[in-house]
Amino acid sequence: MAWVLVIAAGLLETVFAVALKLSDGFSRPVWTVTFVVAAVGSFTLLSRALADLPVGTAYAVWVGIGAVGTAVVGMAVLGDPVTTGRLLSLLLVVAGVVGLQLTSGGSAH
Repeated sequence: MAWVLVIAAGLLETVFAVALKLSDGFSRPVWTVTFVVAAVGSFTLLSRALADLPVGTAYAVWVGIGAVGTAVVGMAVLGDPVTTGRLLSLLLVVAGVVGLQLTSGGSAH
């Protein structure tokens, strides 16, 4: 269950990062509120997952999901450049996240 929380928190990290961009310096209220709600949700889910997972692994997986998700949304929706180097780099991040999750042992205690 803790990994489900980390995954959900990572997806919300993607939402808050994109909303931060779209808030245009917090000048667009809907995107600003979206940012705040997603950020609070993301941190809340991560904090709950940390009760059962090693902090370094859970944090790295959370950041990895958020970073990859944000980069993908940036390329697919926001017009960020799509290059072979960027795609290969994202695959390396995904491999690292999966590797950390598989080797974590699943318990913080």
